[in-house]
Amino acid sequence: MSSSLSSPMMQFLLALPALLAAMKANAGAASPIKEYTLDIVNGPVSPDGFTRIGVLANGTFPGPPMLVTKGDTLRVTVNNKLTDNSMRLSTSIDFDGIFTNTDNVFNEGSPFVTTCPFGPGASYTYEVPLGNQTGSYWYHSQLSVQYADGLRGVVVIYDPEDAQAHLYDVDDESTIWTVADWWHNTSVSGLAGYLATQIIPVADSGLFNAAGRYNTGPLTPYAVQTVTKGTRYRFRIINISARSDFTISIDNHTMTVIETDGTPTSPLEVNVLDVLVGQRYSVVVTADQPIGNYWINSILGGGNPAHNSNLNVTLGRGILRYEGAPAVEPSGPMTLGPAVPNALVESNLHPLVPIPAPEPDYNLTFVTNMPAGQTVWQINGIAYISPVVPTLVKILDGASTDADFNQTENTFVFPANKVIQVTFPPDPANELHPFHLHGNNFWVVKSNATETINTVDPIRRDVAGTASGGMILRFTTDKPGPWFFHCHIFYHFVAGLGSVIVGGPDEIRQQVHPTEGWDALCPAYNALPANEQR
Repeated sequence: MSSSLSSPMMQFLLALPALLAAMKANAGAASPIKEYTLDIVNGPVSPDGFTRIGVLANGTFPGPPMLVTKGDTLRVTVNNKLTDNSMRLSTSIDFDGIFTNTDNVFNEGSPFVTTCPFGPGASYTYEVPLGNQTGSYWYHSQLSVQYADGLRGVVVIYDPEDAQAHLYDVDDESTIWTVADWWHNTSVSGLAGYLATQIIPVADSGLFNAAGRYNTGPLTPYAVQTVTKGTRYRFRIINISARSDFTISIDNHTMTVIETDGTPTSPLEVNVLDVLVGQRYSVVVTADQPIGNYWINSILGGGNPAHNSNLNVTLGRGILRYEGAPAVEPSGPMTLGPAVPNALVESNLHPLVPIPAPEPDYNLTFVTNMPAGQTVWQINGIAYISPVVPTLVKILDGASTDADFNQTENTFVFPANKVIQVTFPPDPANELHPFHLHGNNFWVVKSNATETINTVDPIRRDVAGTASGGMILRFTTDKPGPWFFHCHIFYHFVAGLGSVIVGGPDEIRQQVHPTEGWDALCPAYNALPANEQR
């Protein structure tokens, strides 16, 4: 058989390299890669005026913000350069609230669930396609309580086609607000004290945009948010605390909620917003008051100040300063909020695009408790203890049922593409637990603050709090994988208040093909001396 350069097949073969190059270019255009490098170091930090050594990303607290766009792929290289053995020397990074596709679940960053931590001198690159997800998120160390030492920062996924863009004029890095609790002692000493006394360490200070004060401390300048009269601002409020909730208000101003944990929300006007650990909200604030300085009230909740004389819950605040106003603190008093509060009620939140909660295929009931005389938190009588072999490794090696995991792994296995309902009964002790589901979000069918059951248009989010009212959540296993489901008060979590939800073990084995870099993590971690595994 003869061929010629003019034959259709030969023309195709000659054109093939160019076609492949074009396809690669188009793929790159469809999913741009945004690269970040985090050098995790021990260095000085003093957000409230007290200088201590922390665990910091690129030497700063918070770490550098990751500002990306819908459709991007986030590629983050983390270099562990920790040296201070008074704190944990290994680390692992979780991207809180960001969905993870099944075929990429090994990049999810949960120690001993989806991965192993890595020690000093080691590096790992997380690659996370963001797909169509948008909204406000954050990253932090998921190892023990390490992020209380400073390893936390924000991730914002901007939406060029935001359906609510007409409601605001400004939405950029300058309008990201973080609230955080802060300790003068290390998380290692704090955890040791908690285990010995059953008293969770109370923060020394609360911080608004990485600035705050403590009793008898220096008059550290408050963070200032500058606004122009007549302009509408989208403020993204992200609680990057390890323990504390914050109650947010702005003197003489209202806030219109338009996003809840990444879910676009039907506009809801409030003047007080309670933000639990790990929760995020976007609010629109119009600069419509006389030019001047106004307190941003950021009131820390969580813990008895009698357990730490440094804490003054009113001192973790900021200043809303209009252009043209003098550079001074507001003349008004530091209050706890408006005299006539119109506080956010979670059950009043509804998605901009409602998706009804499907009927459950499986029902779980989670009863949380701490046995008398023990610093152990339990779900249904079991305290979670991290296994030596990560959950994902066990699944890839054949684990398929609850019985294939140790009881202390508190692991629940379900088929793929099912609906799971988790009911948290009311807690007579009124202990607050903000539960967070990794890699997914859930419908809040019943919120803690109401008895109303809403399956028509409940809010979807990934952190919701249960206490004396209890709550009911539903989620699907449409993204097969092992997902942490735990209290985001990390002292509770590390003391046992956690579980793992596994969806579709067969699908996991079919779809998950980890990289050599991931394969090397557990052998390297297991070979570390004990002091570096902490």
